[in-house]
Amino acid sequence: MTAELSDAVAKARSGDEEAFRFLYRSLQPGLLRYLTALVGADAEDVASETWLQISRDLPSFTGGEFRAWAVTIARNRAMDHLRRQRRRPSLPVPVQALTDLAGDADTAERAGESIGTEAALALIATLPPREAEAVLLRAVIGLDAETAGRVLGRRAGAVRTAAHRGLRRLAELVEQRRREAGQIPAVSDGALPPRPRGELRRRKPRAEPADG
Repeated sequence: MTAELSDAVAKARSGDEEAFRFLYRSLQPGLLRYLTALVGADAEDVASETWLQISRDLPSFTGGEFRAWAVTIARNRAMDHLRRQRRRPSLPVPVQALTDLAGDADTAERAGESIGTEAALALIATLPPREAEAVLLRAVIGLDAETAGRVLGRRAGAVRTAAHRGLRRLAELVEQRRREAGQIPAVSDGALPPRPRGELRRRKPRAEPADG
C-alpha cells in the first residue's frame, strides 16, 4: 500500500470525508471491474453495498493491506448476492474496460498490447473461474500473490500458478484472434510457409564418389 493511500486510510478512520473520497476514487474503478466480472449488470448495486460496509467498518480496520480488505468485503457481498439469486459466480460479457494486463509474465504484456481493453476483459471471461479471478485480482486490483491468496482462501503458489496459466491462455487467445483477423498468416498442417525468393538457397552439388 502506498504512503498516500496509507495516509488517506488513517485520516478516513478519523472521520476525514475528503480522505474517504480519495479512497473511493482510488479503489472504485478496480472494484467495479472486478464485481462486474462476478455479478455482471448488478455490479453497481453490489459496489454500493461494499462501500456502505467499508464506511461502517473502517474505524475498526486494524491495518494491513487496505485494498485486500476492501476487495474481500466486495467479494463477500458478491457471493451473498449470488446466493440470494441462487446463481453461481460467472464472468459474463459485456464488461467494463480493463486498464492494462500488468503482471508476472511476458504473456500479460503481449495480451495487453494486442487487444483493446474491453476485449481483454471479454477474453478473461472465457477463462476457467479460478484462473479468471486470479488474473483479475492480480491485474485489476493489483494484489500480490500472497495477498490475493488470503482473499481467495488459497495458497499464494496456487494463485500465482492460476494467474500464470490464465495469462498464458490469454496470450494464446490473442494469437488466435490475430490469426482470425488475418494479422498472422495461417500455416496449414504439415506444410512450411513459403520462403521469400531472395532467401532461396541453392543446393550444394552432391559430391561424386571417389574411384576405386
